[in-house]
Amino acid sequence: MRVLEIQRRTSSKSSKSSNAEGSDCLEPAEHEGEILLRESDRPDVVVRTSRAKRRAFLGGAKEGEFDDLA
Repeated sequence: MRVLEIQRRTSSKSSKSSNAEGSDCLEPAEHEGEILLRESDRPDVVVRTSRAKRRAFLGGAKEGEFDDLA
């Protein structure tokens, strides 16, 4: 999938972006059952994952497992 196609599919940005331009966030999208994540300041970098892996990561984040990385 090309970057432009991902840009069209990206439907949300975090309200927690840390600067006025909103360039400090990950933008999620979905394509053919895959979850795509890209950095708003590096839109050419795309991470592909599954819903199950994203769910496991978010669960760990909510429980504070990654707080030492913040």
